[in-house]
Amino acid sequence: MATEINMGKNIKKRRTRLGLSQEDFAQKSGVKYTTLTKIETGVIKKPSVLLMAKVAKALGVSIEDLLK
Repeated sequence: MATEINMGKNIKKRRTRLGLSQEDFAQKSGVKYTTLTKIETGVIKKPSVLLMAKVAKALGVSIEDLLK
């Protein structure tokens, strides 16, 4: 679905806007580097709510913002 694809792109766009590498972002969010990469590239299409909460918190946005 388009929402899952957009979510990965949104995460990547927001992460790069903050000037964070995937490695830095992994440390900041507490999510494994490989997991973040898979979410950004769309390999993981439906990450858990807990995972999304960590990502959203690290980016300073709501989970809803990432789904837009």
